[in-house]
Amino acid sequence: MLPETIEWISDVPLLRLLDQRKIPFSVGFRECRTYRETADAIEDMTVRGAPAIGVAAAYGIVLAAREDITKIDDAFTRLSATRPTAVNLFWSLNRMRSVYEKSMGAHDICSILESEANRIREEDIDINRRIGRNGAGLLPDKATVITHCNAGALATAGYGTALGVFRTAREAGKELKIFADETRPRFQGGRLTAFELCEDGFDVTVICDSMAAFLMSREKIDAVITGADRIALNGDTANKIGTYGLAVAADRHNVPFYIAAPLSTIDFNCPNGTKIPIEERNCSEVRKIGSELIVHEAAKVWNPAFDVTPAGLITGIITEEGVFAPEEIKKLKKKP
Repeated sequence: MLPETIEWISDVPLLRLLDQRKIPFSVGFRECRTYRETADAIEDMTVRGAPAIGVAAAYGIVLAAREDITKIDDAFTRLSATRPTAVNLFWSLNRMRSVYEKSMGAHDICSILESEANRIREEDIDINRRIGRNGAGLLPDKATVITHCNAGALATAGYGTALGVFRTAREAGKELKIFADETRPRFQGGRLTAFELCEDGFDVTVICDSMAAFLMSREKIDAVITGADRIALNGDTANKIGTYGLAVAADRHNVPFYIAAPLSTIDFNCPNGTKIPIEERNCSEVRKIGSELIVHEAAKVWNPAFDVTPAGLITGIITEEGVFAPEEIKKLKKKP
């Protein structure tokens, strides 16, 4: 059984995070007692995955309020600077700020903020299950699929987006064979997705990222389903580096390519993928595996954490409200 990704212990107060840097070698937890510790945990990828980041940040605001309500603006600033690409972070912080501003002066403002963070967490799990129901019908009774990075229970408050589709499909009696890209350079597929799916008894095979196109040429793949960190208004989608190449291979082999993500991942203020900020991480992630150097010290390293898949390569975007073609995304924007 999978451990909880995010646990809130109110009476301490304490945010307990599953340390995903240690999986699959060990299962351990990191305790955050301040918003600063929460921000550090987001930055160093103790907690990762766009929805999970958003939930953790919401509790970071609660920790700030419980510590010193006069410093809460510092908390919003610090947390918003942690990961620039995942729009759920900013969606969650904006939601918490709105509640804070409406509740300023209230004697129970800490409780109000805590209730909102709890609501964000509970809503995420419900949304993931709805995404799963909407996506499961896209798969045949016997399906072979590919996924990239980790968009499961470990990347959310629970259940998962892309992997949530697989969970719901299996619950409906469908038989799945899943190929998981290892997802260099941090191996979220090989480490996290394989761990999560094996713990839940799925048939999963790990492949190197560079093997996916050849696999499609040799075996019938029914769908590729990944998560997302930000979806632009025109349907262009940022996800873990390597997703774009996977979408190109899927297009070449006539394999449907789906994004599974909540509506909170859509940035209605971002017109297209060229405007999505792409986080670049430390070159050591590429230079080393663990502590072992694998790249010559004189070689330069480029390490973008995400890439952008053009809308034209995406078959559909699976959300809690249904499955939409990329060009339909703009219709989902709520009127002010």
